[in-house]
Amino acid sequence: MELVDPHGRTVRDLRISVTDRCNFRCTYCMPEEGMVWLEKSHILTFEEIERVARICVEHFHVDSLRLTGGEPTVRAHLPVLIDKLAALRVPSDATSPRAGKAPDLALTTNGSTLRNNAAELRGAGLERINISLDSLQREKFERMTRRDEFENVLEGIRAAQAAGFDPVKVNAVIERGVNDDEIVALAEFGREHAVEVRFIEFMPLDASDEWERNKVVSQDEIVSAIAAVYPLRQLAARGAAPADRWEYEDGRGTVGVIPSVTKPFCGDCDRVRLTSDGQFRTCLFATNEFDVRALLRNGASDDDITDLIRRAVGTKWAGHQIGHVTFVKPRRTMSQIGG
Repeated sequence: MELVDPHGRTVRDLRISVTDRCNFRCTYCMPEEGMVWLEKSHILTFEEIERVARICVEHFHVDSLRLTGGEPTVRAHLPVLIDKLAALRVPSDATSPRAGKAPDLALTTNGSTLRNNAAELRGAGLERINISLDSLQREKFERMTRRDEFENVLEGIRAAQAAGFDPVKVNAVIERGVNDDEIVALAEFGREHAVEVRFIEFMPLDASDEWERNKVVSQDEIVSAIAAVYPLRQLAARGAAPADRWEYEDGRGTVGVIPSVTKPFCGDCDRVRLTSDGQFRTCLFATNEFDVRALLRNGASDDDITDLIRRAVGTKWAGHQIGHVTFVKPRRTMSQIGG
């Protein structure tokens, strides 16, 4: 049975945060100091995560699972969870290209440890990977992440490619006055290293409450900067995917932009989220959460959990309202919700 929200959008994608912890302190996400981590007992176990994912896949024909954090690779024994999720199967009668197959299984990471575990993650069944890289200048990278891990991230990208991930996608959050001078350089990095760079508009989910609309570098600005040097041809409409994509006219790869602020894709959104402490959310910017963990730990049946998920999706709103007077910033930061 497909899961359809009040606005006619079918839920296909479950984003799963496996931890709120991170080994970076990115300025657009976390404070430099003072983060209070969830107690281990509050974090869902792998078995609990697998159960929720199985219900979403088998009951609602969800065919895409993405693991996030915090930084998901700091969760011990992550390949064990990947192996469990890769064993799930989308029902054969689903209206999905993955009917009868495993759901699409992806990971978003800062890449700092991939040089050590990319092959193991791939071997466990991980299909796709996105790696964050906001600057190609080591000193600026350290200022933005508050960690000296630049070379390790570059090694991680190479390790992901060597492990067979194709394509490897590189995410870059662009903030005006911080790294917008590197848009073309990042695009060139993608062309030279056969990765798809995806630029992300700066969103109001920073812990320091410093987000301002004038710090957002728009999709139009990003595309214009690249196209002035490397002519682009836009690809077909993204559908439910978050990124608009272009190919280089000379054939050397593709580039994407996630315009969450200036051209939000809420009208086609097919995503829901599970936080590391077991709260079900219908949007990154949702102000309400639904407590799945309480059901998991108090003897609830699969039908009980199915009912909660269906009820939660019944509250999914039309859009996040960024830039409108009605916008309310979530109480949790990106690292606590799951990117």
